[in-house]
Amino acid sequence: MGEPLDLKGLKCPLPVLRAKKALKGMAPGAVLEVLATDPGSVKDFHAFCETTGDEMIAWSEQDGVFTYSLRKKS
Repeated sequence: MGEPLDLKGLKCPLPVLRAKKALKGMAPGAVLEVLATDPGSVKDFHAFCETTGDEMIAWSEQDGVFTYSLRKKS
C-alpha cells in the first residue's frame, strides 16, 4: 500500500468522488487508504461501499481525522 490519499479539508461529496477516481485506476483487490476530515464522510463512505461493492476493511477517527481502508471489488 502506498501513501494514503489525503483528502483532508474537502467537504462532501469531494472525498468520495476523489476516492472513486483513485479506485478506478487500481487493480481488483488493491487497497486504498484515505484520510478525510469531513464528519459526513463516515456516512458517505459507507454508502459508497454499499453502492459500488467495494469493501471498507476498516475506518477510524483520531483528532478529527478519519482514516478509511477501502478494497477494490474483484
